[in-house]
Amino acid sequence: MAGTISARRILTPDGWISDGVVRFDAAGLIHEVSHEGFDAASAVGTLLPGVANVHTHSFQRAMAGLAESRGPQDSDDFWTWRKVMYRFLELLTPDDIEAIAAHVQMDMALAGFTASAEFHYLHHQPGGLPYADPAEIAQRILAASEASGIGLTLLPVLYSHGGLDRRALQGGQLRFGCDIDRFEALYARTGGSTSAMPADFRLGIAPHSLRAVDRQGLDACQALCPQGPIHIHAAEQTGEVAEVEAHLGARPVQWLLDNCPVDERWCLIHATHINQSEIAGLAASGAVAGLCPTTEANLGDGVFPAVEYLGEGGRFGIGSDSNIRISLAEELRMLELSQRLQHRQRALLTSAEEPSNGRFLFERATRGGAAAIGRNAGAIEPGRLADLVVLRDDLPLLDWDDPDHRIDSWIFGIEGNAVSHVWSAGRHIVAQGEHVRSDAIRRRFAATMKRLKAAL
Repeated sequence: MAGTISARRILTPDGWISDGVVRFDAAGLIHEVSHEGFDAASAVGTLLPGVANVHTHSFQRAMAGLAESRGPQDSDDFWTWRKVMYRFLELLTPDDIEAIAAHVQMDMALAGFTASAEFHYLHHQPGGLPYADPAEIAQRILAASEASGIGLTLLPVLYSHGGLDRRALQGGQLRFGCDIDRFEALYARTGGSTSAMPADFRLGIAPHSLRAVDRQGLDACQALCPQGPIHIHAAEQTGEVAEVEAHLGARPVQWLLDNCPVDERWCLIHATHINQSEIAGLAASGAVAGLCPTTEANLGDGVFPAVEYLGEGGRFGIGSDSNIRISLAEELRMLELSQRLQHRQRALLTSAEEPSNGRFLFERATRGGAAAIGRNAGAIEPGRLADLVVLRDDLPLLDWDDPDHRIDSWIFGIEGNAVSHVWSAGRHIVAQGEHVRSDAIRRRFAATMKRLKAAL
């Protein structure tokens, strides 16, 4: 797996270097960034650090488009979308889930993501009965990542209640549901299934939300995973905020900050509806806000207060969540444009010291994403994983002398795929704009979709 990459432009923590070389060892770790041995004949164009996708439910990709028709109710929102999702997941078999996950991960790599955090709550059979192996579906996600080659952080999800009134799970939720004892057994079995995974694999944990997990469940999750990443949905919808306030006496993010040891290990997914006190507290905690702008827009959730949050020094990562679209550039563009609409100004997520809007967004998503999923990546420097992305040199809109303009054009101006090569922990998984196992992954996904369409 050791390798050497010559590149005409390399984005390092100290800025751009020209005509540089990155060398990494058999473990996929960068050991040198220099000008020594630059080979112009084999050089790629613009070499960037890879970005981690901090939040995905990969199975939802297969239902893209199925929830875009308005129902008979007066309004359509996250809660009506969720009903469609619950009906759809009743059709999914373990084979389907593996095929969909591999295809999603392949598309992530083609978009410039080098690693992914699977927020994994689809544990059981329809109706809630366990599989013979309680970690059956987790193992399918692991197998998908071996096929795609993408870096993986697996986040098994504890989901115990249908709301803060502790109502029983119903319908599609039964495939998610675990009490603490059942989840502890599932988590142990999942951990035992990961011994053959690459060294860059990480196992974290995810209490689903304050709606679905009580204080005892939060404590159990922290005990099960004393060192890895901890992710939780928080303040995604206004209805959720009102429910948490009514039952717990505080807004969701404020309650977490006051009652849990929220620190650098934590990633609060969405955190869309937070007030100024929560903005300051979340930023000061060192946790990462896991933002999924395309899904948040698609579901009508709202707009995250990114200007205020970054003004407090907050960290963020980017996720594709429902995977209605899989595009790193589009997620970053949506994040910025939502702020422009909100504030009626331009180029908001940047600074006088770092005027390139695209580079500002990209570098912060890179660093925050790596931190959120517990991955030793996020920068092109010795000691980091060789998570690397190359932008194409043959697109006129990317052919600017200033490399910052190349990133700006990629994020704000390019429609097609601008990525030519991707390495994940030194694994060369995209070459010349195509995934190295695309034929097999696409054939299996097509067969899965054909079966699901027949079953709908």
